[in-house]
Amino acid sequence: MPLTAKHSDLIESIYDAGLNPELWAGIVVMLNEFLGSQACGLISKDKVSKTGSTHYYCGVDPHYIQLYADEYAQHDPLARLPRYGEVRNIPDLVNFDEYRRGRFYQEWLRPQGCADVANVVLEQSNSPCPILMTVIPGREMLDAKMRARMQLIVPHASRALMINRAVEQKRQRSVALADVVDRLDAGVILLDAACNIVHSNPAADAILAANDVLRSVAGRLVARSSGANAALRDIFRDEGEVAVAAAAGRNIQLTSHDGSHYIAQIIALPSLLRERGPGHACGAVGALFVWKATIDARSCAGLIDRTFELTPAELRVLLSIVDVGGVPETADALGIAETTVKTHLHRVFAKTGTSRQADLVKLAAGFSNPLVQ
Repeated sequence: MPLTAKHSDLIESIYDAGLNPELWAGIVVMLNEFLGSQACGLISKDKVSKTGSTHYYCGVDPHYIQLYADEYAQHDPLARLPRYGEVRNIPDLVNFDEYRRGRFYQEWLRPQGCADVANVVLEQSNSPCPILMTVIPGREMLDAKMRARMQLIVPHASRALMINRAVEQKRQRSVALADVVDRLDAGVILLDAACNIVHSNPAADAILAANDVLRSVAGRLVARSSGANAALRDIFRDEGEVAVAAAAGRNIQLTSHDGSHYIAQIIALPSLLRERGPGHACGAVGALFVWKATIDARSCAGLIDRTFELTPAELRVLLSIVDVGGVPETADALGIAETTVKTHLHRVFAKTGTSRQADLVKLAAGFSNPLVQ
């Protein structure tokens, strides 16, 4: 069948609906006009129960749509689904004279002034409930011209529906990931190339609301420190710089007005999270992972013990050094002699490859979990 400009516009509109499912309602109207039919719709058919769900339709009274769902779907001879892409009307599947005596025709189709119905499966997958295009020709039976036009639409509508599913799967993965991020106790802030905040989780919102180490100014992330601010602008100017900084394990040190320290780790993003979205001039180029730099060595004592094979006494000394300070303070806290503390401390230095008490503090900080405060 030769394509006219009008047909080309219809096909273009079908692919637009592949990206925006809300357009399908208007597409069904365009399909009905293109086919020259009385009614047209997109429905799902359950292969086992034979029940149907109407997604979009035109040309049918809503009363009959409800009747079909409630009762007549099970009497529909077209509940026997054809193979993908095959346009089938009622005479293709059942004896037409017997069909005209049945409930579906007598009680549902005939009162609408119609004689025939045609279906075509639009999904090639093994979905238990595939989507069909269903067409009611009107008072006449499906003719060759209408069948050819339905056949023409199949590959385009099929691909558009496939796009719908792919986009929806991506959306669901994004929603699931956002849900995980929002549950973290550490702050997560997604930034674009101008350091505008694309997304922030509740923990990050609390940090921004404090208006201290970080704050939002007209939607743009601003650090309290001018040096940290310059580092943010430099790193987040494009996704390549973010990737380099993230690979190097770079972080930005932040200090609050009361002297508390925070760490902002640079995180590179997968392409899915960098995609531009509706209403955004640009998507995120990277993320900041922000947490207060508190050391909870005791929460990871078991991991430190297993990693360096420390004895119970050595582990107690290490934890005390981290918690209360130097040798005298540790001796008082543990109720042992300073010489004993020094003996254990030298063994800890040897096993952990450190040489200073400050190194032990850094080691413990490295084992601390920034996700749990």
